[in-house]
Amino acid sequence: MSTQSDEQQDFTASKPDQRVPVSRWLVPALVVVALVALVYVSTGRGGENEDTPAAAPKSTMQSTAQQTTPADDGTTGRIDESVGRRKAGDPYAMGRVDAPVVLVEFADYRCPYCVKFATDTKPELIRRYVDNGTLRIEWRDYPMFGEESENAALAARAAGRQGKFWPYHELAFEEAPRKGRASFPRERLVEIAKRVGVADLKRFEADLADPALAEEIKADMMDGRRIGVSGTPAFVLNGRPMVGARPLEDFVAMIERLKNTGR
Repeated sequence: MSTQSDEQQDFTASKPDQRVPVSRWLVPALVVVALVALVYVSTGRGGENEDTPAAAPKSTMQSTAQQTTPADDGTTGRIDESVGRRKAGDPYAMGRVDAPVVLVEFADYRCPYCVKFATDTKPELIRRYVDNGTLRIEWRDYPMFGEESENAALAARAAGRQGKFWPYHELAFEEAPRKGRASFPRERLVEIAKRVGVADLKRFEADLADPALAEEIKADMMDGRRIGVSGTPAFVLNGRPMVGARPLEDFVAMIERLKNTGR
């Protein structure tokens, strides 16, 4: 992952902008290099081919899980199947409670890679797997890009109190840009509510300030942090992590693998 501008980014998961002073990492880095060199010499490995490439670092989320196989079709190890709540009547989930595969999605309405998954990949997963009872999708808010991200998350949940979570969720993503961040000032949040048929707009606006909805979002964030989510979108399928807006084929392969065995 990187913190380049959106025009330069070529990765498939978004991270919040971060600026770390050189003094905070340079000295620790030099200490680590010195220790590594000492271990390298003391173990007698100085004669190995210096051209051998180093292994690529794992993402924060992937390193949280234990390795189970050398290669894992885009995932690494297991996290915790309890991440999938399987709660009957959950307004932020679609699909059967007892579906053999649960996909938990951590995402942000202002994340362009979340937009890509929501508009290109999720509709096909719904058609192929949710509609036939194979897959359950559970949404988790993971607002990373400031107040407008948080407000969009609150707005979708406020619409959900009137039975319109998924229509609101889908329209917010459908009209978002593929590059840069979507903008969600208050007037736009109300406009989307009108367009998806939220019946009581006064109640909708009042719910935007309800601390109970903010606590729900906070609980989602805590779930994500507990398993090491550091960018969006991030997914957990039956306890296995997948990071980034991966191709449809990656999700299909994993669902096909899990639907009969569960792992």
